[in-house]
Amino acid sequence: MREQEIEKLREVVRDCMSKHLYSSAIFFADKVATFTNDPADIYMHAQSLFLGHHYRRAFHLLNASKIVLRDLRFRYLAAQCLQELNEWNQCLSMLGEEVKVDEHGNLSNAANIYLDKDRGEINITAAICFLRGKAYEALENRSQARSWYKAAIKADPLCYEALECLIENHMLTCDEEANLISSLQFGSEDGWLSSFYSCLIKKYDKEIVVEAKFRDLENESCKTDQSNPSFFRTLKTNNDLLACKAEYYHQCGEYQKCFELTSVLLEKDPFHIKSTLVHLAAAMELGQSNELYLMACNLVKDYPQKASSWFAVGCYYYCIKKYDQSRRYFNKATSLDRTFPPAWIGYGNAFAAKEEGDQAMSAYRTAARLFPGCHLPALYIGMECMRTHSYKLAEQFFMQAKSICSSDPLVYNELGVVAYYMKEYKKAVWWFEKTLALIPTALSETWEPTLVNIAHACRKLEMYREAISYYEKALALSTSLSTYAGLAYTYHLQDDFSTAITYYHKALWLKPDDQFCTEMLSWALIDESRSSGNPHLEL
Repeated sequence: MREQEIEKLREVVRDCMSKHLYSSAIFFADKVATFTNDPADIYMHAQSLFLGHHYRRAFHLLNASKIVLRDLRFRYLAAQCLQELNEWNQCLSMLGEEVKVDEHGNLSNAANIYLDKDRGEINITAAICFLRGKAYEALENRSQARSWYKAAIKADPLCYEALECLIENHMLTCDEEANLISSLQFGSEDGWLSSFYSCLIKKYDKEIVVEAKFRDLENESCKTDQSNPSFFRTLKTNNDLLACKAEYYHQCGEYQKCFELTSVLLEKDPFHIKSTLVHLAAAMELGQSNELYLMACNLVKDYPQKASSWFAVGCYYYCIKKYDQSRRYFNKATSLDRTFPPAWIGYGNAFAAKEEGDQAMSAYRTAARLFPGCHLPALYIGMECMRTHSYKLAEQFFMQAKSICSSDPLVYNELGVVAYYMKEYKKAVWWFEKTLALIPTALSETWEPTLVNIAHACRKLEMYREAISYYEKALALSTSLSTYAGLAYTYHLQDDFSTAITYYHKALWLKPDDQFCTEMLSWALIDESRSSGNPHLEL
């Protein structure tokens, strides 16, 4: 057959693959490879078999080739076939052992691997490192998986899947994520990508810092029409960027803003997974049970085999306080995808809500083992220890959470609470002040308990003026029994009985049968009558 006729057949094969006509592609690719016996045509034949889900046949074809161990493309595709067949040890063997990696993702003997790439391509080294990471993760060797994922993103910053695995599976601490992003070597034209990656990682910085990152990306423009210099496109309306912003709102407690943004996002793209998960989390915090029900129904209908669908069902039942049912669906989500962090946290929380501490601790410990870069399991284990009055043990777990994520204000608040219960009031005040300093946005109702906590600690230290100041700040955010009672008692201790009586009355207006306020109001009335010299009011 003439060369031009063979080239025409190659074009047919490529067109069939682009149109997903895989049987046609396999048929014609087989004929081309038979005519030429050219390695490139054999590879194209194997590629068409792989895309047609004939993994065993594709592997046999590649493995029978004499150049499979000499050509990285052949070796990589053969390993991909083994991955699809879940033969992970053989997959690693096919990729070879000549290259090693350290814990920071730096490759040794990298000179033996093809490191160059054409413009617009992903480095083959990065793809191989990523596949090694997937194999080690499937074999539950997470430390090696983490190292190879790091190596993949370092070999080529365009290998987004490696970064996604590191972030979504919580393999790195906050500091490790930031250090990894700063170590990547982006091309001169990829400055926007560096900014985008920095928005994907955990966002506990101050509002001004995070908002500046988003503004830089939103203002990053790309000329799309050479004939019209004023015609630009930006990332301002990009769904992934808006999902990052929604995630940031959730992390800093702005649940209503988060919910509104994800609602708009899901109208544009109802199947955007990241937006869906953040939307579920915000709806949970806001008690939007109807929204959770609708989301769960739609997800189960469209994605019955995805963990996120059954997680949504669990969220609905958790929101309406049917914890046994929620636990069942969270458990189903973990059985479908063992590496789905929200389901493990939800599973533990459902046990904790029923005060079934042992089962809750077991779920949190599993999450801590599976997701070493997530501080929430250690935080929740500490909370469970607090519930059983194991304060020293709780403090150890809170410190562990702090070592994983040193910028989450909730961790510092819990450290302050445990110090308060251990009667270390100065230490408690210090932790609560750190909490307030780390809150990324302006104080909202979410942080009202922290203000009350620090006020209680100041009162214990007889720092009455500071205590009153914090109580008043708390009242500006939300009215609560604890705040009014604390204010009343603080004024009472300063012998300002009239003001104390006023606040005791306000507290009892919120909860008329509160025993502490009822008793203290009686004592305040007695104390006021004594101070005014009116013995007839004494009881």
